[in-house]
Amino acid sequence: MRIGLVIKASNPEAVKLASDIAGWVSERKGAVYVDAGVAGRVRGSVSVQPEEFPDSIDILVVLGGDGTMIHAARLLDGRKVPILGVNMGSLGFLTSITVKEVFPLLERIMKGDFAIEERMMLSVAHTREGETLSNFKVLNDAVIKGDNARLIRLETRINKEYVNTYRADGLIVASPTGSTAYSLSANGPILYPTIHSIIVAPICPFNLTNRPVVIPDWMTVDVTVSPDQSNVELILDGQVDVPLLTGDTVKIKRAEASLYLIKYEGKSYFDILRERLMWEVKTVKV
Repeated sequence: MRIGLVIKASNPEAVKLASDIAGWVSERKGAVYVDAGVAGRVRGSVSVQPEEFPDSIDILVVLGGDGTMIHAARLLDGRKVPILGVNMGSLGFLTSITVKEVFPLLERIMKGDFAIEERMMLSVAHTREGETLSNFKVLNDAVIKGDNARLIRLETRINKEYVNTYRADGLIVASPTGSTAYSLSANGPILYPTIHSIIVAPICPFNLTNRPVVIPDWMTVDVTVSPDQSNVELILDGQVDVPLLTGDTVKIKRAEASLYLIKYEGKSYFDILRERLMWEVKTVKV
């Protein structure tokens, strides 16, 4: 089996675990592939260029936090490669597997004994005067906001039907997976990750009755930068920034591609929520 590794290179424990995994897989007649930029730090691995990486592997193991997982999703670029996310960060909604669980799970994966969970992604198009300037796929969210403390105005349509011109710090359009990311801080709802829906959530709106809404995944959200706005940007999964001008439109809909996470049968989504959001805070006796 060909196993790819994406690691948080700044984390020494992730680098060490990557080398341990490479040795473990090699002993079982498999091969481990890593990005050429970190290959020298992972013993027993095979170096591969980023553009060749998705087609070189059968399974992808991500060692890091949710940011590392989002980077891995961009790297796969829509390929149907199952991903095992190992939490070596802090929150870890996407990388929910612990270090202790890695090798027992890998043993099952090498035998083909695993289940996957589909996570929908969003397709984001940046257009200007009817011309598409760029296209992206995001796992969590597309955020349109100003780069200073001033309110901005964003004309929003859903399936070409006018909804509202938000006066707010910005607007978040999120997937169910992204419901526990930035959207959650903007009072957005938590959606079960396999629900096929899209969240539209204003950030600190001037009108407090402007609340987040949830729409079905077959709808398209068009957000246009209203006249006389400046210093507005589109932020994709918190990792890519695109400057926007007055009149620019961002079109967001469900992407044709999805992300496929390897499930750990002993841990449910509600276990992860309870742990990460500390829903059960134990009383400390003095």
